[in-house]
Amino acid sequence: MLTKTLPSRLSSNCFLTSSSFFLPKITSSPHKHLNSCRYISTSSPEQSSGGRKEEIVIVGGGIAGLATALALHRVGIRSLVLEQSDSLRTEGASISLFKNGWRVLDMLGVGNELRRHFLDIQGYCFFLSFFLVLEKVAHQLHRVTIKTLEGKELQSINFKDGDPSQEMRAVERSILLKTLADHLPPNTLQFSSKLAKIEQDDGTGETKLHLTNGSQLSSKIVIGCDGIWSPIARWMGFSETKYSGHSCYRGLALYPNGHPYQPITVQYYAKGMRGGFMPVSPTKVFWFFNYNNPSPGPKVTDPTVLKRQALDLLKNWPSEMLELVELSLDDTVSEAMLQDRWLWPVITPPVYKGGVVLAGDAWHPMTPNLGQGGCCALEDAVVLAKKLSNAIKSKQGSIEDALRSYENERWARVFPMTVKANLAGKIQHSKSLVVCYIRDSYMVPKQGKPGKLLEHTNFTCEPL
Repeated sequence: MLTKTLPSRLSSNCFLTSSSFFLPKITSSPHKHLNSCRYISTSSPEQSSGGRKEEIVIVGGGIAGLATALALHRVGIRSLVLEQSDSLRTEGASISLFKNGWRVLDMLGVGNELRRHFLDIQGYCFFLSFFLVLEKVAHQLHRVTIKTLEGKELQSINFKDGDPSQEMRAVERSILLKTLADHLPPNTLQFSSKLAKIEQDDGTGETKLHLTNGSQLSSKIVIGCDGIWSPIARWMGFSETKYSGHSCYRGLALYPNGHPYQPITVQYYAKGMRGGFMPVSPTKVFWFFNYNNPSPGPKVTDPTVLKRQALDLLKNWPSEMLELVELSLDDTVSEAMLQDRWLWPVITPPVYKGGVVLAGDAWHPMTPNLGQGGCCALEDAVVLAKKLSNAIKSKQGSIEDALRSYENERWARVFPMTVKANLAGKIQHSKSLVVCYIRDSYMVPKQGKPGKLLEHTNFTCEPL
């Protein structure tokens, strides 16, 4: 157990709670041996060449897919999860989970197990990366005071002010996936199962799934959780995702002997860019920066090249950001073009077609500017599971009624969220001097109380 209080950098311990650093010390990368668990099954032509039948098949073993499978398990409904890779996905560094995400994880029975891995982030600090100095001041109401060179104070926020229920942690994607998978029944998750073709049988009402290894399955209900490039969404008639004009670098820095940062999110604003970092655990720090990139080049996967590109873009930024990039674990560094899809009413296809339905990024990919992509995928999981349980177990209406109810409830939440995240990015990453002036002089300093700023994290749902 790490019991020391880590030294301060950037600020004093204004947001530190007495229990913030009492977490297991994790110094090795979690991105290893994730396929050595009891839930593994591997698809083969011999196993299912005759056309295996399942009640519910979930395509995609990411956050949405595993959370949906676990939610269905909690209501007593079995499902099979098809994952195209040969192990749990390990790409990506961390995701932000606010109180709505933790509410779902608690409903799924894994919240406390995950909390012990990750620090409870206490608040935000916003400042301009090139025009600010930080001043140590006396603490008042657990706030950090940050001033410009001219003495103008910018906004700092304690999450608990105005909303004591708020909770935010940066969660390592690999640990989240493994935890969800570990709570599934044996043989729920089937690896090496890439979808090749999907078709519906009008006679039986079932959906047939053809895999690339030649095996076939049929199911009454298919849940597409196959991500932002979802083949199932394309089959259903959804448009391709749209590039937002912004790209993002992310990574996870490792400090084997403990990092010096307090449990707050620090964000820098500059012309055409926004970046920042937050501690994940006592030894790891998640960093990111988004930048205006109207003409992205070819995708790069070599971590050495990615680090060099990131350092070039950040060469005039504070030294803390440069150090974080340099100390990043290679398998966590990535660059992504930020995409989304706006679910316009009337124009956009329904979320379901027969017994096929979408969840998570397959349905509503959104930019990360509100930190709600993962949270909304978790919300989808419990809402969809509850609707299906009402239809299958309680006989409250048909499957179609359940899917229509799911669409109505979730569309009203995810469509505005997607639009809001996109517009926030356009303001945050603008190159316009006028927009930057308004952002830096009015919008960031006057963001208001955290209850208002984070009201999109309010989420209620029937218990499973």
